[in-house]
Amino acid sequence: MSSHAPAEQVSERARVIAAKVEAFVRDIVVPYERDPRLGPHGPSEDLVRELKDKARKAGVLTPHILGDGDHLTQVETAYVLIRSGLSPLGPVAVNTAAPDEGNMYLLGKVGSPEQKERFLKQLVEGRSRSAFFMTEPALEGGAGSDPSMMKTTCRPDGNHWVINGRKAFITGAEGARVGIVMAKSDDGACMFLVDLPDPAIRIERVLGTMDSSMPGGHAVVVIDNLRVPADQMLGASGEGFKYAQVRLSPARLSHCMRWLGACKRANEIATDYACRREAFGKLLVDHEGVGFMLAENLIDLKQAELMIDWCAGVLDSGSLGTAESSMAKVAVSEALMRIADRCVQVMGGMGVSTDTIVEQVFREVRAFRIYDGPTEVHKWSLAKKIKRDWKHARQA
Repeated sequence: MSSHAPAEQVSERARVIAAKVEAFVRDIVVPYERDPRLGPHGPSEDLVRELKDKARKAGVLTPHILGDGDHLTQVETAYVLIRSGLSPLGPVAVNTAAPDEGNMYLLGKVGSPEQKERFLKQLVEGRSRSAFFMTEPALEGGAGSDPSMMKTTCRPDGNHWVINGRKAFITGAEGARVGIVMAKSDDGACMFLVDLPDPAIRIERVLGTMDSSMPGGHAVVVIDNLRVPADQMLGASGEGFKYAQVRLSPARLSHCMRWLGACKRANEIATDYACRREAFGKLLVDHEGVGFMLAENLIDLKQAELMIDWCAGVLDSGSLGTAESSMAKVAVSEALMRIADRCVQVMGGMGVSTDTIVEQVFREVRAFRIYDGPTEVHKWSLAKKIKRDWKHARQA
């Protein structure tokens, strides 16, 4: 497991980009947090377009992908995406949100030149949104944390593939224009790029969930005899899980980045409240119980930041970083949950109200503990690695 230069040594280009992103999110995006176009399934398409238009004019749209198509390093990406997360609407506005950010990364690594021109370009330019169709209904025994349980099938038919199955918790499916569909052939897992909407992909319902920051919400989808041209397969038949690994670690880590930004902002709000509100003869911050909670927040925020930077350095070294990203995802998501919970507690009745974003951050971070693998699955995976490493050491 490798290390890298600390955040203080991040590149000048990342510092410049991050400063512009932070100013845009704080000055332009934050006032939209009370916009009536925010609903239980995320911001409306009209609001998304308006925010992206403003980001485009401000020169901060898709800031982690440079004009020549190159990506910032993961360390640089962290520096930028943390700042995009200072508002729950920030990642949507500047086009660093899930699942688009992860899908753009995957297409940039695996897509053919033709696929990049047709599917990736519109995402990078913020002209459309995407969805990643992998998870399946749990009650039907489909894939979730264990992708090998995938039941959606694909079979070749001339110069097309025919896909059938059901998917669940598909973030952003409603309103998406680009889809990446995972299905199982005789060779193994496959990925397909599809134009949306398509009559063969039917949204059965959008689930009611505790989070509300992602456009389109999370849908249950029926795929009924979807015909996809063979040249829209991403890579080769049977290689889907390998490509999923390419996307997996950076996507886990970018979740950590964005929600760290949100918790930094929640802590700012809680701190401001504690330094203004008086009770029992003095400011809340002067009560040891409150002051200690804010002090613990500072500790957890710094540890989360360092964990992200460490894992980003591992990915920048060329490693898949599977174990490291599991460690970072567990450590950061659990730390952010503690931070969000303390912010609510410090603010009391205000903390559970919608007058600030603190209660939303609490809900979103609670869901994040499950996204991209719940804590328990990551710990189980790490435990298996511990056992393998022990066996290899014994045999050496």
